[in-house]
Amino acid sequence: MEEEEEELTAATTQHAWRRFCPANLDVRRDGWGHGAKLLLHLVLCEEKSCARKVTLNRPRKLNCLTFEMVSEIHVAMRTYENDAKVNLVIVKVFLINGIVMGGGAGLSMNGMFRIVTENTVFAMPEVLIGHIPDVGASYFLSRLPGYYGEYLGLTGARINGVEMLACGLATHFVLSKDLQQLENALCELVSSDALTISKLIDKFIYSGQTNQDSFHERLETINKCFYKETVEEILLSLEEMNSGADKWIVEAISSLKSASPTSLKIGLRSIREGRKQTLELCIAREYIVCSHVVRGTVTNDFFEGARALLFEKDKKPKWEPSQLCQVSEEMLDKFSAEPDDEDFKCLQLPARSSPSTEARAKL
Repeated sequence: MEEEEEELTAATTQHAWRRFCPANLDVRRDGWGHGAKLLLHLVLCEEKSCARKVTLNRPRKLNCLTFEMVSEIHVAMRTYENDAKVNLVIVKVFLINGIVMGGGAGLSMNGMFRIVTENTVFAMPEVLIGHIPDVGASYFLSRLPGYYGEYLGLTGARINGVEMLACGLATHFVLSKDLQQLENALCELVSSDALTISKLIDKFIYSGQTNQDSFHERLETINKCFYKETVEEILLSLEEMNSGADKWIVEAISSLKSASPTSLKIGLRSIREGRKQTLELCIAREYIVCSHVVRGTVTNDFFEGARALLFEKDKKPKWEPSQLCQVSEEMLDKFSAEPDDEDFKCLQLPARSSPSTEARAKL
């Protein structure tokens, strides 16, 4: 099927189509009754013994989350939490065997177990399109060693599974060839005890050599540059450290100069504030900031970034303001205030029926 949602012109009945469609497809008639739409279920939910599996099913779009997908996941999670028969929920993005960015990172990084492979690529590139690292990023990035979170959040740098394990973003490294066997074993568990689950995963971790030297060597330089108070000082420090020999420094400088100046400053402030806040407070604060970003109340950089990098793809965004020095503290403060919109409501996180301190990412 060429598109995720394909219009079927032949008039038919829903029952007839269901006889021939795969299990992950749904058929809905349009409002006039002239034909049907074939819809791909973008979130697949499975039951196996005491385990439940939630799988993102939008591979053509790298499993980028939509509002509908988030809604489906929310309904599933609430159902599982209130079901005494469910001991374990496997969100397949937690078994990170490919690219995880943005919303996928928010889903996985706030889980208790985060399993990566040799194929894993992680990044938070939001500032490059005029947005900010959200989905709880100010919480989990701020809790990485030293100022590694600032480095990832401000440059959008890509790191692999070994680097994720070294910095604490991942809890286990498993070879991709062993993932299915691990998943099957998890589905057979009848205990929800975190230690029991961890011991099972430990049986599948890769026991060979994983070179983490590059992370530790890089961290020393990162700390010297990214501890600075302002983005301008961080950029200046990197330029002073740049001899041309370290590719990652050259790339970091290039990314900082390419990103939205406003997003960089908001992003840095967000990570610094997140270091002193709970996950719940971080998410609520990020929601207010993002509400301004998508409304364009302070700047239209998000729309400009999306145009230049995602739609027209000329890769020449025209940021406004265009220079770091033009982004004032007064402008940044506006992102912290509730939007002047009578329909706006602050994010109210739902109370959990059985809150658990165990099921919290330990970064």
